[in-house]
Amino acid sequence: MHNLRLYITKTVLLIFFALGGTFVFEADATPLTDKQVNKRLKKCMGIKPVNNTYFQPIVYTDCFDTSIESTYNHCTTIVPIEDEIKFTAFSELPEEYDIWNSSINPYNISLVDMKDTIMIDVSGYYPPSQKYVTSNFGFRKWRHHNGIDLKVHRGDTVKCAFDGVVRVTRYDRRGYGYFTIVRHSNGLETIYGHMSRFLAHVGDTLKAGDAVGMGGNTGRSTGYHLHFELRYLGNPINPNDIIDFERHTAKNRVFVMTAGNFEYKKEIDKIRYWTVRSGDTLGRISQRTGVSISKLCSLNGITRKTILRIGRRIRYT
Repeated sequence: MHNLRLYITKTVLLIFFALGGTFVFEADATPLTDKQVNKRLKKCMGIKPVNNTYFQPIVYTDCFDTSIESTYNHCTTIVPIEDEIKFTAFSELPEEYDIWNSSINPYNISLVDMKDTIMIDVSGYYPPSQKYVTSNFGFRKWRHHNGIDLKVHRGDTVKCAFDGVVRVTRYDRRGYGYFTIVRHSNGLETIYGHMSRFLAHVGDTLKAGDAVGMGGNTGRSTGYHLHFELRYLGNPINPNDIIDFERHTAKNRVFVMTAGNFEYKKEIDKIRYWTVRSGDTLGRISQRTGVSISKLCSLNGITRKTILRIGRRIRYT
């Protein structure tokens, strides 16, 4: 009779597990999660998980033992449960990346109203500089700062953030100074600005952590720092959406990109006006707003010789 009850109990348990039931351990009756099971297996049995595969169906033997070692003793491949990448199908590179030239943004595509959700692997991130943030992403008075500034000293090595290929190395006297653009295998592009020297050149293949250049204070800069941008199809992404700059790590292994990441551009695209004050010239307005004189003239139907009267509103966006 005892053996019969034991046999029936084992049979019921096997059916329970086969139907996807959760085994409960110890008196607190707390179900083990997949992650806890995997952790205990590794600790108890020395099983090394295998990447990019998932739990297979579990086969049990006649051994009636509620210990973790015995219960999962005859399972097949045991693997880690990676919450963020377990079922991720990373997005393919857009066809626009067939374009390869020296423009900062040769794509001219707006992602403000994008419908798709794009999955980007950022697990290989390496910090370009491990110093502190000196200026964040967002508006600076009348102009938008498309990246984040990281403190560097002259001659500090600037590192590549992800695996990729150098697309641009150039000098911009009124902007980035000596800057490099790297196109990455995950679909992102990064910009490294205000450097003092290039250490990688167009066409070079870089690994995350390889040298891109040396820290500097070139171009439109008021002190030694690295201007760092993350872009997708030429559209700047707030680096804080992806990176924890205090810990110098990616916030998640996978960056889920949607139209929400580009909401800030709606604010940029609003029409804005500059009210002319005493002493204002087109050159001064251009310098304060970051908009070229030729664009100011085009937006307002004026020429460089137009007299600006106090109180006039000059459109600059």
